[in-house]
Amino acid sequence: MADLKLKNVEKTYGGTVDVLRDINLDIKQGELVVFVGPSGCGKSTLLRMIAGLEKITGGTLEIDGRVVNDMPPAERGIAMVFQSYALYPHMTVRDNMSFALKLAKKTPQEIETAVGRAARILQLEPYLDRLPKALSGGQRQRVAIGRSIVRDPKVYLFDEPLSNLDAALRVATRIEIAQLKESMPNSTMIYVTHDQVEAMTLATRIVVLANKGISQVGTPLELYERPENEFVAQFIGSPAMNLLPGEIVEIGAQTTVRLEGGGTAVSAVPTQAADKGLKVNVGVRPEDMVEAAEGAPFIFEGQVAITEALGEVTILYFEKVNGADPVIAKLAGIHRDLRGRNVKLTAVPEKVQVFANGRSLYYR
Repeated sequence: MADLKLKNVEKTYGGTVDVLRDINLDIKQGELVVFVGPSGCGKSTLLRMIAGLEKITGGTLEIDGRVVNDMPPAERGIAMVFQSYALYPHMTVRDNMSFALKLAKKTPQEIETAVGRAARILQLEPYLDRLPKALSGGQRQRVAIGRSIVRDPKVYLFDEPLSNLDAALRVATRIEIAQLKESMPNSTMIYVTHDQVEAMTLATRIVVLANKGISQVGTPLELYERPENEFVAQFIGSPAMNLLPGEIVEIGAQTTVRLEGGGTAVSAVPTQAADKGLKVNVGVRPEDMVEAAEGAPFIFEGQVAITEALGEVTILYFEKVNGADPVIAKLAGIHRDLRGRNVKLTAVPEKVQVFANGRSLYYR
């Protein structure tokens, strides 16, 4: 098991096309770090650079204090689980899991011990003598993971391992990966996904990649509750955080913003390095918005265009104003009667974010 450090890592193709710039990251032993970001942000490229499948253009990669930039993949002590299962169809589960150990000329006893341990962890013991075609998609992915476990690597790399599964299998396998991490607390894992739910539920820390670099690193709740910038605020969470333009009218221990739509927002985030009159965006998550009481201050007022009744919650989509993204609210319970009505919404100050020039006042 290992620590892993990336220092000023860069990736350029052809000397002109920048993919990643100035990546600095310190991953501790025992962490499960998840890379997330929009398509094309370089998260899989970064993972492949760690694995040695892509050359690092600049900077250094260290595993256990040793620079491995020019080290072949087989010598880095890394095991990778890909999107596709990549199992040998003519081999049983047992043979698929033991194949790399046979190539490494391990003894039959060592192989049996390693395969047996991985099978117990992944609950694959009843399937060891089956061929891959006799397994479900989730079971095949577990075999692919087991093939990595038997090698006892320093670092496990997962490249969107659940993307080929249907919704129900994805949930079940995600839980299995979480249980796998619990059973291997000292294992260092790096996991790439575009699925926020996977990131929020699996990660020790999340790395959000955007604009060829790292946008923010933090625990799932840090990113959800205290996003550093508007990109992270809208990328983490579904539906995305609402952003409402306005200007600061009171500063101090709290920040008060007069909104362009006529509402007023009070944020518990203290005003730092900002003056009255500064143009800002107020951020409120849909699930933090509630109907304002009659005559009480409100943050947003608009007409409900569409409602989605999901049982435990009702999602409200408001009419667009001046071409801006529609405001979305997620209210607890069933609210069939709100479609077409004018509704005022508010939120407690602790749930209101304020962004100036795209960056949260909390971090200024």
